[in-house]
Amino acid sequence: MSILIDKKTKVLVQGITGAQASFHIQRAMKYGTKVVAGVVPNKREDFHLGVPLFETVKEAVEKTKATVSVVFVPAKSAKKAIIEAIDAELDIVVVITSGISIADMMEIRQRLLKSKTILIGPNTPGVITPSEAYLGIFPDSFQKAGNIGIISRSSTLTYEVVWELNKIGIGQSTIVGLGDDFIVGTGYGEIIEKFNNDEKTDVIILIGGIDGNYELDLAYKYAGLDNKKKFIALMVDDPTALSRFDGIASEIICNGIIETYKKREVFKNAGITIVDSIQALKYELLK
Repeated sequence: MSILIDKKTKVLVQGITGAQASFHIQRAMKYGTKVVAGVVPNKREDFHLGVPLFETVKEAVEKTKATVSVVFVPAKSAKKAIIEAIDAELDIVVVITSGISIADMMEIRQRLLKSKTILIGPNTPGVITPSEAYLGIFPDSFQKAGNIGIISRSSTLTYEVVWELNKIGIGQSTIVGLGDDFIVGTGYGEIIEKFNNDEKTDVIILIGGIDGNYELDLAYKYAGLDNKKKFIALMVDDPTALSRFDGIASEIICNGIIETYKKREVFKNAGITIVDSIQALKYELLK
């Protein structure tokens, strides 16, 4: 079961006529994703890849009842596209675009606070529900349906984890790439709560990063949940992390919790199991 998308989800694509969008959307449609609309301002044609085109998100939603958008718009135009999707009251917006400015993302975050929209990204590989649907640029050939929910900020490590889990017969309910830009739309907390409430997800896996305090927010959120599901965090030490956090500013931003061992303490106090390798992760799941 999916916490965000499934084979019935109606999807619109912003920037569908671009080369990258065209490539990945064809793959997604072949996989089973229900793409019902494309949005291209000042459009010159009525269809692309067999999908009807509209000039605005609002019009696309009214005509097709789409509830989810995936954004393949260049960074300089992304803010306008994302805000348009939020204003159209879409449930989920998945932003593949990378390099959106911090100022633009701060404005987008303010819009999100006043909306119902969940924004995954920017700079995300996307979201995938194995054997049903996916949005983004995930390799789509090796995911396997199952009962493990995965949330991550590391695309390539996620692929490796999924590959190794499949080799021992462990599949996934949903995989969410939170996004790897400095500011992301939706943090871990809301996604973790959805996984915890999903009857088809038995175990939640976090593939954590060193930078910032997104993982700390997640730990505090998880600690306050009722009937918590098993939660395993894969946290691999990064010997270069301290060099990126030198100075008082980073202490303030991260509430003084910079080093990996301090994050580990917070996780343990929240009841989260911590592993430092994929082999240890597999052992924990097979226990």
